[in-house]
Amino acid sequence: MTHRRILVPVLALAVFAAACSKDPPPPVEPAGPTAEEIAAQRRADSIRAAEAAAERERRAAEAEAERERRAMEQRMAAARTTLEEMIFFGYDESTLTAEAERVLRSKLDILRNSPQVMMRIDGHADERGSTEYNIALGNRRAEAVRAFFVSFGLDEGRFQIRSYGEERPLNPASSESAWARNRRAEFVITAGANQINPGM
Repeated sequence: MTHRRILVPVLALAVFAAACSKDPPPPVEPAGPTAEEIAAQRRADSIRAAEAAAERERRAAEAEAERERRAMEQRMAAARTTLEEMIFFGYDESTLTAEAERVLRSKLDILRNSPQVMMRIDGHADERGSTEYNIALGNRRAEAVRAFFVSFGLDEGRFQIRSYGEERPLNPASSESAWARNRRAEFVITAGANQINPGM
């Protein structure tokens, strides 16, 4: 009985000693990326962010350039419409009306800003009167327009004139409203159509 009492503690002590004598467990490997890997990932993320920002800036610059191009095209189209706007005359008149002068004045700045633009001014008449008279009347109307431009300092050589008389009516009817539309001057751009400068 005594031996058993002694033997049990001794065995326990032996087991404890054996357990303590074993090699310590290996160190636990750190989980996740190393410091070098984290630094490399941060560099890669920074590069990607810079590239993405540069791409956004490039696209924004392209979009702005496209908006400016379209706005310029719209201004050029509006300027061309202004240059080609017709004017009208009173019966048997080649004197410019106040409305005709307003329309012609709207063309002046565009013509000044676009020295390459050349134009032909076509004079027209209604059907009343002889063919010869209406040709002469259309010529006087076209000449009145050219004289107006020249009086504002534009080069006379930029403007050709032509008369069609009654040959090309806008409205072929024989009525006061039709005749009023046919007594006119038309404007044809003969050079520099792609070099119109609408200004600001």
